[in-house]
Amino acid sequence: MQLTSLLVVVAAVFGMASAQSTPPKFNFGTANPNMIGVKARNKLGPTNPAMPSLGTPINQTSVARLLSINSVDDWCTFSSPDGKPIADTESYTVAYCTKARNNARVIPDGTVTAAHFVKTPLYVQLMALGDFTKIGIQAGDEGGELDPHGATNMGNPIGGNVTSNVSGQDVFYEEWMNYVSYQQVCVRVCIAGSEIAPTPLECQHTLDEMGCNWVMPGDYSDNSFDTCEGDSAYPPGLYPQGNGQTSTFQQYYSSVYTAPNGGGVQTFVNGSPTESTPSAAYSLPATSQCTTTSTIANGIKEILPSGSSSAPGGMSTKTSGSSGSSESGGSSGSSSNPSSNASSGGKSSGAAYLHAPTIMAGTLVAFVAGAAAFLG
Repeated sequence: MQLTSLLVVVAAVFGMASAQSTPPKFNFGTANPNMIGVKARNKLGPTNPAMPSLGTPINQTSVARLLSINSVDDWCTFSSPDGKPIADTESYTVAYCTKARNNARVIPDGTVTAAHFVKTPLYVQLMALGDFTKIGIQAGDEGGELDPHGATNMGNPIGGNVTSNVSGQDVFYEEWMNYVSYQQVCVRVCIAGSEIAPTPLECQHTLDEMGCNWVMPGDYSDNSFDTCEGDSAYPPGLYPQGNGQTSTFQQYYSSVYTAPNGGGVQTFVNGSPTESTPSAAYSLPATSQCTTTSTIANGIKEILPSGSSSAPGGMSTKTSGSSGSSESGGSSGSSSNPSSNASSGGKSSGAAYLHAPTIMAGTLVAFVAGAAAFLG
């Protein structure tokens, strides 16, 4: 689609939205799971298994970087492999999963206190709260954002891949984003696109300072586990204006990096430091058909050093008793107050851009600039 045509269509859609006090659901057109940019074309990371699978050995020193986002109790996140700040480890973070899968490290029971899984026409989204110091995040670390691009377009982490089986089979997806901090995790995987909402726009990866609640609005209530169908959110950073125009927020940052293959030191600047930052996402998408789950525990209370009781991969496990099975794998705890549809809340995870020494601010620029950058 030509840039002028895209602008006319999007301006019409968002113009209608801006004329109403309560934004309607995002009218993105027809979701196409076979659109270019949906299924992954990037290479499989060298540390990753060829396909996602359950029941792989527990290995808490694994460097596998394959996430699967399948359900409220079967998901993964990237995290620090060595306890250093996420801002310093984004390029080599590793996968931690709620089940023993993908040759990844496992998330022990007691880590996750809430998890909310939403499937929409354009993406699946996982939102979780907990004590993620148990998987290598430093206490107080507001974290960072992982995506398939990074400063050198090799990915953060390098070689990171993401799958989902919500279509009925395991599919590697091209565009995704994962925010992680010491008390919050969120992941969005774009499983379809449209001309108005292509996957790079719906899984926008340049807003790493804004945090989960801003970039991936949804249910961030604690002490509950649920699965919902949902409307697709407006693309991150797009704001319909009262005059019928649409603006897009561009986070400001300046980064310096060394390009591969002898490319020398490069400087990248995004946005402008002089404009204001919106305080929240444009709207909170509606959810429906929610079902609650009392626990997503799989029975492993903690991961211990190699010792007397054996487990796959040379690790010892301690089971959590009657609340879960003794299956090797697992995460999280039980819910004392299930809630299927709470409003967005909680503390947003931040993100310190890996190569960004400049203090970040925000800028609100015309949608034309955002669309041109996206299509260019």
